[in-house]
Amino acid sequence: MQQIKVKDLGLIDYKEAWDFQEQLFKETIDIKIQNRKDDTNIPTQHHLLFCEHPHVYTLGKSGKEAHLLLSEAMLKQKGATYYKINRGGDITYHGPGQIVGYPILDLDNFFTDIHKYLRFLEEIIIRTLAEFGIAAGRYEGYTGVWLDADDPRKARKICAMGVRCSRWVTMHGFAFNVNADLSYFGNIIPCGIDDKQVTSLQKELGREVNMEEVKEKLKKHFAALFEAEVIC
Repeated sequence: MQQIKVKDLGLIDYKEAWDFQEQLFKETIDIKIQNRKDDTNIPTQHHLLFCEHPHVYTLGKSGKEAHLLLSEAMLKQKGATYYKINRGGDITYHGPGQIVGYPILDLDNFFTDIHKYLRFLEEIIIRTLAEFGIAAGRYEGYTGVWLDADDPRKARKICAMGVRCSRWVTMHGFAFNVNADLSYFGNIIPCGIDDKQVTSLQKELGREVNMEEVKEKLKKHFAALFEAEVIC
């Protein structure tokens, strides 16, 4: 059984967390390169980082800058930052009250299928929401987790996803709106989708939700789906 080490970074600047991801990502890839070069079998480590970010907008490789609806001056006014980053997907928002999960996994130890990996990440969120009495699912043609996905008039997104994968090592991940300030999504075209709403667990339940409770459920479902031991 593989072990996945969980680290909660708390509220952390986006760039600082990105740099830490890159460090773990590089360490894992370097081990794989060394193993192939020297015919060794040094085990790679797996990580799951949890964090929250101060208000920030990030644009993925396939995104359009026009989907950010704020000027540089307006960004400053709102106390937000903006980064173009090396994950897939379009533009999204991160902020306090949102659980961001960054799995750095060597998929060679699980399965080498990036689409299956994304479906697993979605399933973790879907199972977590089910424990709060919320039925969630997938919206055909889009990644992420949605509510009322079978009704285009009501469909709303509660968790966005965007990943990077090289040599079957992953980074970036998911952004789960728990108690997030949803007004910040009004400054972008979220994930490039201009005709769908964004929601949060707090909004759906009508109450603030304990973030630590949500993280514990996420860890449980992460371990079950990846058939791994999650350690702190």
